[in-house]
Amino acid sequence: MSVQAVNADLSHADLLKPTEFLDHDSDAVRDFVREALPDGGQGMTDVERACALYYAVRDGIHYEVYGADLSRDGLKASSTIERGLGFCVHKSIVYAAAVRAVGIPSRIYYGDVRNHLASPRLEELMGGNVFTYHSLTSVFLGGKWVRATPVFNKVLCKLYRIRPLDFDGRNDSMYHPYDEEGRRHMEFLREHGEFDDVPYDRVVDGIRTNHPGLFASRHTTARGSLVADAQGDPS
Repeated sequence: MSVQAVNADLSHADLLKPTEFLDHDSDAVRDFVREALPDGGQGMTDVERACALYYAVRDGIHYEVYGADLSRDGLKASSTIERGLGFCVHKSIVYAAAVRAVGIPSRIYYGDVRNHLASPRLEELMGGNVFTYHSLTSVFLGGKWVRATPVFNKVLCKLYRIRPLDFDGRNDSMYHPYDEEGRRHMEFLREHGEFDDVPYDRVVDGIRTNHPGLFASRHTTARGSLVADAQGDPS
């Protein structure tokens, strides 16, 4: 299936299929879903399944911008699960694949954001505080599309003094505009759209073009640690 924007009027059946990146027919994704949903989620509603999988992705896969694999293989949901870490682009793919595995249609969202709380090192590598192709997931629940952001895990949020984003399956879960101390955190600037699968060249080339300093090689971001950044460790 070719990658299409949502205005292509794809059916919900199309938005349940495994794709190159949302490979929920893989053992890694199946095992991840099985662990998150005891007894396969029997007796649970779609909303309950979607929420359980949201927290499994948010807190079960560490959020890390540094040392990220942006190759085609590295962006597959199965690859991120096996590595156990990734940033918004990776984690949104995992969530989209996981909910499709239990019969919930999903799409991938991309947009540009301004992060007012990025560390000095990350801002230097990114060339400022505007991050392009930030990603989250749209899921179809209760007869409507809702947006979910299973990105910053609880441990990282605590270090950065950001309230973790919850998801109730009924309302959009996107970055709060302020952190726990009232400082500006995430500001959405521009939408690139929602897609049935990852528009790989558009996303990766877009990130590389706008943030060349972030890359250590063509498909790998610079070495480092967001935990170390939060603790003020220059190494």
